[in-house]
Amino acid sequence: MAEEQERRTAGEYVTVAAEGTHETEINRSRFLCHLAPAATETEAQAFIARIRAEHPTATHNCTAYVIGADASVQKANDDGEPGGTAGVPMLQMLLRRDIRYAVAVVTRYFGGTKLGAGGLIRAYGGAVGEALDTLGTVRRRPFRIVTVTVGHERAGRLENDLRATGRDVRDVRYGAEVTLELGLPEAEVDTFRAWLADATAGTARLELGGEAFGTV
Repeated sequence: MAEEQERRTAGEYVTVAAEGTHETEINRSRFLCHLAPAATETEAQAFIARIRAEHPTATHNCTAYVIGADASVQKANDDGEPGGTAGVPMLQMLLRRDIRYAVAVVTRYFGGTKLGAGGLIRAYGGAVGEALDTLGTVRRRPFRIVTVTVGHERAGRLENDLRATGRDVRDVRYGAEVTLELGLPEAEVDTFRAWLADATAGTARLELGGEAFGTV
């Protein structure tokens, strides 16, 4: 529990690895769970609209999403199923799995057999859980974008050293000098600054940029 709290304090979160769909069948009803990462509520709503447009003849397209590393935005919609039997259990499954910045749409094609309230809750929550297990999740954390500018005579070795030590080299640009863009965990910026000065005999320049998120 303490470890999970520490990760949240550092801004880390777990989300869906990639957009995808997983299908299950319960008493002849088809449940298609569509999952996707969503950076904003607008992205989540756009994904929901797209899935609904792709399944216009479905009996229901129930939805849930969680936005924010602290789950500050939570929304659920039953789309005609009895209140609290679809969107809410979907949302609860996302929260139970500590999923953030993600959206789920469960498309149901009714198979002729009613499931009852308890059956619906298990079906919709279970569809999201199975989809998460099948499609996978990733842990992401904030990085600071760092730009390093160095002369050509040192650039090749510096780039090799950075990659050899597992640094996240995002871009390399060649001009009068060579500019390398990296993603660094915030806590490592000062250590990296000292390492860079030693590795380049103080000839490299370092500039701090904005924040981004990368996979842990």
